[in-house]
Amino acid sequence: MTGESGGLLGRLRIEGPTMPEALAKIAETILGDPETAAHASIVDLAERSGTSTATVTRFSRTLGFKGYANLRVAIATETGRAEQARWETDISGDIAPDDPLTDVLGVVTAADTRAIQATAAGLDVAAVERVAAAIAGAGRVEIFGLGSSGTAGREMAFRLERIRIPVWYRSDSHTALTNAALLGPGDVAIGLSHSGRTREVLETMAEAADHGAMTVAVTSFGRSPLAEVADVVFTTSVHETTFRVAALSALHSQLLVLDLIYVAVAQRTYERTAEALELTVRAVDAHRVPDTTNNRKRSRRDKAL
Repeated sequence: MTGESGGLLGRLRIEGPTMPEALAKIAETILGDPETAAHASIVDLAERSGTSTATVTRFSRTLGFKGYANLRVAIATETGRAEQARWETDISGDIAPDDPLTDVLGVVTAADTRAIQATAAGLDVAAVERVAAAIAGAGRVEIFGLGSSGTAGREMAFRLERIRIPVWYRSDSHTALTNAALLGPGDVAIGLSHSGRTREVLETMAEAADHGAMTVAVTSFGRSPLAEVADVVFTTSVHETTFRVAALSALHSQLLVLDLIYVAVAQRTYERTAEALELTVRAVDAHRVPDTTNNRKRSRRDKAL
């Protein structure tokens, strides 16, 4: 499995509670004060979390780092980005029924911005390039996702379709499975699931993998069952607010990952893409109401003269 991504602090918020108790304590300690953790020695972090240095080392390796030193650098890098962007690390996601919409707008904007920034911070660009190259040359691309993840999947299919990529989005599980069975080497299957535990998406991705297709997972949980069956994993970050649970909050981060892949595909097929976009714009142009704004401005200017 390659290409696992996602902002470190975002991963800890999502995966920390699911870790074994000792590792969860370390995640909670880091999230409680990332700046202090970025400068703490392994002994300090072990004492503050009530664990041992061996557990801290195991925690680091569980997250994919060679050791604690690499983990600490990652924490420092991410907290530095947050400070530079002036993010409020303790921003509340609570929305009361009588809160004015101006306040709600600030909460929602901040939550989505943090999720997108955290996802971008952890994106493996090399993995994006690998997936984009595979899609650009694929005989068939199948995209699977349900619920909110399905919204992101449909948008990705629409974009790729407009630049002449042979792509299909499937929402029906039986249709998804039967088409996954028709994939083979040189094809690409993309599965989207915030939890990484949506049974229909898992079964479809496993079917595609069995037939030799490249499998790509977009999920908020880098250690989920979906990630286990994928060749490439992109981990998204989420920040919940009242009325928007994690699965609903993941949409913008998923779209960021997919949009970057789409642009990378378009770069690799530049001439074909430019021609396709020009043709599609021209095809629907007659269905747009003419813009008379400039004509009215010129008319008023002529009268003034």
